[in-house]
Amino acid sequence: MTINLPLLALAAGAFGIGVTEFTPMGMLPLIAGDLHVSIPAAGLIVSAYAMGVLLGAPLMTLAFARMPRRRLLVGLMGIFTLGNLLSALADSYAMLVVARLVTSLNHGAFFGVGAVVAAGIVPPERRAAAVAAMFSGLTIATIGGVPLAAWIGEMLGWRAAFWGIAGVGAVAMLALRLALPKLEVEAGGDMRAELRVLMRGPVLAALALTVLGASAMFTVFTYIVPILRVETGAATPFVTAMLVLYGIGLTVGNWAGGRFADRSVDGTLFASLGGLVVVLALFAWGVRWEVPAAILIFLWGIASFALVPPLQMRVMEKAEGAPNLASAMNIGAFNLGNAIGAAVGGGVIDAGLGYPAVPLAGAAMAGAGLVMLAVLRRGRQARIAAPVSC
Repeated sequence: MTINLPLLALAAGAFGIGVTEFTPMGMLPLIAGDLHVSIPAAGLIVSAYAMGVLLGAPLMTLAFARMPRRRLLVGLMGIFTLGNLLSALADSYAMLVVARLVTSLNHGAFFGVGAVVAAGIVPPERRAAAVAAMFSGLTIATIGGVPLAAWIGEMLGWRAAFWGIAGVGAVAMLALRLALPKLEVEAGGDMRAELRVLMRGPVLAALALTVLGASAMFTVFTYIVPILRVETGAATPFVTAMLVLYGIGLTVGNWAGGRFADRSVDGTLFASLGGLVVVLALFAWGVRWEVPAAILIFLWGIASFALVPPLQMRVMEKAEGAPNLASAMNIGAFNLGNAIGAAVGGGVIDAGLGYPAVPLAGAAMAGAGLVMLAVLRRGRQARIAAPVSC
């Protein structure tokens, strides 16, 4: 699929959001040491951001439902830029948590509205690929932006990384303003009707599946730096290389997820969740050696982000009457999984079970998602077959 300028602009915004979302995970030891808190406490910064996304997704989407799409997307990136400026100025743990909450308010609405915009500017049979194209900015962030920010954090301090991310936000605002058409909002929208659609059983089930898939990823990724330093005995260069390698895996997985989801959403989800279970279980063993760890981190990245396009498409398909709100809520669900995963991983560490137990907990979350998907599919097949048997 040819990437057009609107998709590039959306990917630029996704890049900035990806950098600010994942950067603290690569700087947890630095933040914890500078602010005099434990690593699990610093991990709660990740959870605070995720919970802000969960709350901000419906609030921002509904509050600005009548705003033209281009103006809304530019404004959301303005909130992003402000939040990162506040993070750069934070001189206490409490102030950093507040700054991260401000930053998070844009996240769900940007990806939710952006995914609908991306799917609407391509032919129907390429919608999942268009959503994947927008999310490619997020995966590219993990390849270049997050490792670069982590390196800047090591060299100049973690606040310098947030100054740089704020600059990315300003550039993304300009790109969105210049590349997107006016994109007037459709007339006749009904907030109460959208909320009713959101409460349908199939929509809620699709959102719950997103929570489990994201939890499997973030149970491990939140603590990947201390895991590699303690279990692998890795120095900063190897850790940085692994973050880049993971990002490459995410990019491959995002491309594959978009391509195969246009053929079969459920089939792509089954393959990705099953792959996560196997890879994370092996990672608990292979993390002790650099070469196996590197191979498994790459495969883990592929399986993790092959989930994203089909999960987004599943929610949008189940909520035809409220695509913007449901799409935004799916991003919120993804970040609820982020928060749950960070809490689960922190709980495993605090319980003294050891860092190798963290990927096993992630594998269990992916396994729960696999079971849920199988149950949902069986229920749907039973409903389809019921009229025939009568």
